[in-house]
This record gives sequence, structure tokens and C-alpha cells, in this order.
Amino acid sequence: MGPGEYVSDCTEGITCIDELPTPIFSRRLRNYRRRPCPRCGRSCFRHGRGRRTLHELGFPLDDRPHCLQVVYSKHYCAACRAYFNADMADLAPPGSHYTNRVICLATRLVVEDGLPYRAASWHLWRDHRVFVPFPTIQNWIEAAGKKVRPNLRPTTSIGP
Repeated sequence: MGPGEYVSDCTEGITCIDELPTPIFSRRLRNYRRRPCPRCGRSCFRHGRGRRTLHELGFPLDDRPHCLQVVYSKHYCAACRAYFNADMADLAPPGSHYTNRVICLATRLVVEDGLPYRAASWHLWRDHRVFVPFPTIQNWIEAAGKKVRPNLRPTTSIGP
């Protein structure tokens, strides 16, 4: 196989989900005994543990999806009477199923390269083995705001 040679997609034509390649799982730990409270700053003990699965950009050589399993600590502040989790903002936004790298790549494909949402979704699967539905990409683009062109008119000031 040389540069520029066409290689067919091994998942083309698969209609059953069970026939897709199994993902590679990597573990990440955000499990701490004590964390400072985000409200008052008081040190709080761990109240429990949680697990979250995030879809990450796949490995091109393995031709398989990649998922992160994050084990994180849950904490309780007795002073504020508030529950909070260990910070995972460096990996993914709160409530998201995808990592920041996937979100950045998808928005870059649409905004900078000008790909339609469906084409960007297919590109992410074909080249990076991460499946992102195109309405999800559309939501990310709308949440990020539209690309605004700078004002090219020269500003003139009227003096007193």
C-alpha cells in the first residue's frame, strides 16, 4: 500500500450493530479522597464513586473506535450541603458523551473546511472511527455561535 492508494472501508455495508468492530477501552482516573468545594473552598471527603464512558478519536492503524472509561469521585460538602463531582472539564464538557478533541475536530470540519453536517459525521467515522450523529454536530455548531466576519469598513471619528 502506497501513498494515495485507495483502501476500502471495512465497515461499509454493515447493517447490524453487532458486526461493527469492538472499541478499545482506556481507563482514566479522577478518583480523589478529598477535593475543595467549588462554593466555599472547604476540603471535602469522597462520598462515592461514579463511572462515565466518553467516545474519543480512534486509532487509524487499529481501525477500531476508542472509548475512555473515567472513574471519578463524588464529594459532599457539609458546610454548603452540596454534592459535586471531581472536575473533568479537561476531558469533556459536563453531560457530554464525547471528548473535547472530538468536539473540536467536528466543529473545525464544518466551520473551517466547510463540510456539511452529514459529510462531517461520515468523515469522523471513516478517518477517526468515532460515530457522531450529524444533528449532534449541528447542535455543537449552533452552541459555538456563527463565524462572524470582522468589520472591514474604516471607522471615522467626528471631532468636536
